[in-house]
Amino acid sequence: MTDAPRIALGESDLRVFPLNLGGNVFGWTADEETSFGVLDAYVAAGGNFIDTADVYSAWVPGNAGGESESIIGRWMASRGNRADIVIATKVGMLEGFQGTSRDIVRKAVDASLQRLGTDYIDLYYAHQDFTDRPVEEAVEALDEQVQLGKVRAIGASNFTGQRLEQALRFSESENISKYAAIQNKYSLVERDDVEGSEGGPTVADVALAETVSVMPYFSLASGFLTGKYRDGVTVDSQRASGAGAYLDDRGRRVLGVLDEVAGAHSTSVATVALAWLLAQPSVGTPIASARTVEQLPDLVAAATLTLADDEVAALSAASSTVSA
Repeated sequence: MTDAPRIALGESDLRVFPLNLGGNVFGWTADEETSFGVLDAYVAAGGNFIDTADVYSAWVPGNAGGESESIIGRWMASRGNRADIVIATKVGMLEGFQGTSRDIVRKAVDASLQRLGTDYIDLYYAHQDFTDRPVEEAVEALDEQVQLGKVRAIGASNFTGQRLEQALRFSESENISKYAAIQNKYSLVERDDVEGSEGGPTVADVALAETVSVMPYFSLASGFLTGKYRDGVTVDSQRASGAGAYLDDRGRRVLGVLDEVAGAHSTSVATVALAWLLAQPSVGTPIASARTVEQLPDLVAAATLTLADDEVAALSAASSTVSA
């Protein structure tokens, strides 16, 4: 078992392992038996925090969405461990449940609860920000589920810093649930969604000021930051085209520093890439998925790897898009 302390999510009472296991692969690139194996290995390593969504994995031919939640639900039922697991799921992107209106959230939360085989969701995200709608709409709809006892804490996903800040101010003014976490794309090769401003405050700045935990997704950039995508190397993966797009001058520079730091710690490139995220002041816990049990140890190891300040700085400099 990994000796990693539990961390708090925002101002909620949720305490989680520093590596959030992504459930997007369950029912997609990992069948049910393999998914159970990954989940068992994650818990055996000390993990307790699983991320999924109602839309996982509707993009797979023959799937309708909810497959990941259903697998996780059957796993928890078979292991009898619901009370020990922190489950995060999302609403807003599944066909037929698109949006975050009160009516959609009411129906979607009940459908997720049924698939998960539970009567509460620990962390419930608005999966995206519908910018044509008032930011208050999602907060009110999600808070209703907190008041009903179906949800313990709420989160935002794919919000800008400005919209996040507006939502937090509204929650305060109405004395209702505040977003405890924000899940945005964030990695050594994708920093804009958290660090970029777009004319307003950055997500990182708002999160730090307001005690909201940043939860990076695509934290390994579709596998690019595992280090297996190199010049002259062909990788057999459904994510190969997306990951290969990062193999430019900047990507090579990042891999070079990752190699150096990984060598210094006798660990993997993936572990260092996740540890860099954990070293960012705004980050709560990065999300990473494993489609096999063999992929899991490199992810879990990040929870106990502390990088030196100069290593964090070197990785940040290598991944910067701003010329020195």
